[in-house]
Amino acid sequence: MTLHYILDPLCGWCYAVAPLIQAAHESLPVAFHAGGMMAGSNRRTVTPQLRRMVDQHDRRIAQLSGQPFGEAYRDDLLRDESAVFDSEPPITAMLAADECAGRGLDLLARMQTAHYVEGRRIADPAVLRALALDIGLDGPAFDAAYAAQQGEPTWAHIHASRELLALVNGAGFPTLVLERQGRYEFVDIMGYLGQPLAWSRLLSEVSRNDS
Repeated sequence: MTLHYILDPLCGWCYAVAPLIQAAHESLPVAFHAGGMMAGSNRRTVTPQLRRMVDQHDRRIAQLSGQPFGEAYRDDLLRDESAVFDSEPPITAMLAADECAGRGLDLLARMQTAHYVEGRRIADPAVLRALALDIGLDGPAFDAAYAAQQGEPTWAHIHASRELLALVNGAGFPTLVLERQGRYEFVDIMGYLGQPLAWSRLLSEVSRNDS
């Protein structure tokens, strides 16, 4: 049994479910599939329009999930019109962390905090390397894995993630499906925002029923 998590590192609603993903990661195998919401031609520079759109979602996310948004993010990063929101480098970093030590999801969690709380530019490879070191990854090993995953391997992962999203009829990010004996079952994680105990009970029931 595997929980498949279809996400994007720059998706605010993926940040909303981060505590629930962490709980799931501690209970059963979780496979990540990053869809590149702001990669390639979809990457965005910070503009007043982007800031207004993001702010609407962030307020709702904070209300429903309790996830924090830092002043450095709201007052600095979202007002820095030289900043670029690009999903490709953080996805490459996730793949590198997974190749190094099976820790792609751990690096995702650190990147989300760096972005939404600390206001750091997680499209910057130097920032990504620093975050990898923060979670205890070996610097040279991460560097080699990052170089190996750049470009075509990252885009192959993005395309495969989008294909999976279409296969399971997902509406966007985040989408979670449970795979059992080759069958996919949609998991309504959004219904558990702010309800970590109920989510943990669900995971316990799923694990118990599968044993």
